[in-house]
Amino acid sequence: MDGILAIFFAIFLAELGDKTQLATMAFAAKYEWKVAFVGAILGLAAVNLVGALIGDKIGDVLPIEVIHKGAGVLFIAFGVLMLLGKM
Repeated sequence: MDGILAIFFAIFLAELGDKTQLATMAFAAKYEWKVAFVGAILGLAAVNLVGALIGDKIGDVLPIEVIHKGAGVLFIAFGVLMLLGKM
């Protein structure tokens, strides 16, 4: 249960104010809030399922340190691309 709570709070805090939340707000303005909420839950659940399945398989092949460093490099690359207006 500790792991679930840690993951919940990490994801919750990371997602506050991000583009997904802003998109959900826009959909709620167009559609009923319940429709936007259910759609957002289903979309996020699907993308997180893919991430969890891929992460599980990668974890069988690579050490966690390599995965963390690779994720860090990707975040930096995305940040640089965003700063340069390429994303």
